[in-house]
Amino acid sequence: MELHSLKPAEGAVKRRKRIARGQGSGHGGTSTRGHKGAKSRSGYSRKRAFEGGQMPLQMRLPKRGFKSPNRINYFVVNVDKIGSLCEKYGWEEFSPEVLYKAGLIKKSDSVKILGSGDLSKGVKVKAHAFSAAAKTKVESAGGSIEQL
Repeated sequence: MELHSLKPAEGAVKRRKRIARGQGSGHGGTSTRGHKGAKSRSGYSRKRAFEGGQMPLQMRLPKRGFKSPNRINYFVVNVDKIGSLCEKYGWEEFSPEVLYKAGLIKKSDSVKILGSGDLSKGVKVKAHAFSAAAKTKVESAGGSIEQL
């Protein structure tokens, strides 16, 4: 066996199909596209949700619900989480600016304090919204509340 005598196994290499190169190629005439119709034309592309003329799924399903443009999505923090975060980072004041600097929220996020858990020490808490339970728990622990 020599390098110049190497060749691929029988049937491993197929010839390229040369389309639209005359009748003698076997792929001339309609160029393997069949006769007439949109699919035989150049520039044809089927729409993404096209189902052969049947009513598409997204049109068969009913419209439901409503998304309010005025909805405010809050970043929620529970009272017990305030205590653990203040101990972890050594904060005397809990506010959205402090959370942003710690990389926990985005600059544009609104913060809401909820009343799950207990607070061990008094902390000055600033937020965009408070639940009634959170207000009482923060104030009973000796902290103060400021709504932004």
